[in-house]
Amino acid sequence: MTSPAQVPAPVDLDRFLTAMRPRLHRYCARMVGSVIDGEDVLQDALVKAVEVFSAAGPLQHPEGWLFKIAHNTALDFLRRKRRQAAIFVGAELDMVADELDAVTSRQIASASLRTFMRLPETQRACVILADVLGCSLQEVCDVMDASLPAVKASLHRGRAKLREIAGEPEDAPQPVLSDSGRAQLAAYVAHFNARDFDAIRAMIADDVRLELVGRTRMRGKAEVGRYFGNYSSAGDWRLVPGLVEGRPAILVFDPSAGDAPPKYFMLLGWEGDMVATIRDFRYARYILDGAEYSV
Repeated sequence: MTSPAQVPAPVDLDRFLTAMRPRLHRYCARMVGSVIDGEDVLQDALVKAVEVFSAAGPLQHPEGWLFKIAHNTALDFLRRKRRQAAIFVGAELDMVADELDAVTSRQIASASLRTFMRLPETQRACVILADVLGCSLQEVCDVMDASLPAVKASLHRGRAKLREIAGEPEDAPQPVLSDSGRAQLAAYVAHFNARDFDAIRAMIADDVRLELVGRTRMRGKAEVGRYFGNYSSAGDWRLVPGLVEGRPAILVFDPSAGDAPPKYFMLLGWEGDMVATIRDFRYARYILDGAEYSV
């Protein structure tokens, strides 16, 4: 018979998922190489978690349970992109996982998303879980459904590969906006900064779709009008056109914070000259963790 001390405490699912979003996004973004795609994977994982929660029974380790769902969702995303399964490769070597010094640990944790994408999926997952998120080896085994020797081997190889490529230049081409795209984005930003929301409403499509990530979704000019009304009453934002991971974006700065980096960003989708979609990360500021952006 199970004693009361062994019975897991009930999980407040909504509160738990909200609290876990930043850590889950940090994992998903590094697994798929994009903070934007990482948010999509995160949202898919949260939907799956809600769907299976009632059938999961009492959870001994809710964080591990949720990371396993996020891990499998990230692998599904990568499989869809490449149309091939990701599997463990190589013998399960019975080795001791490396002990990292503080400098190497910081280097791994701060590696760019593009750098993580140069690792095989299993090595990537093990390094992110162990060295970025601070999971124990046993926790990594649980998430990966792998043996301890296999995790140690993947972690050893992944760390070695990251050390090898740490000093190599990242030669990805720097993306630029087209003249028309720059003009559209600049006009939207200029009207927004001037708080001319009537001009903004003239730029959005009748069936515009808005996602205020982590909070709500709206559709149509009437509903989205409330969103602009909320911004008109706030004073903690200044918009600047830019790029995030090569995509046209609007970086949002705190006007009182001097030279501080942006707090979050917005993404716009266009149909011709009209704004068709708005994705605003005001309430999901973890989104910029690891993101490559430029003004």
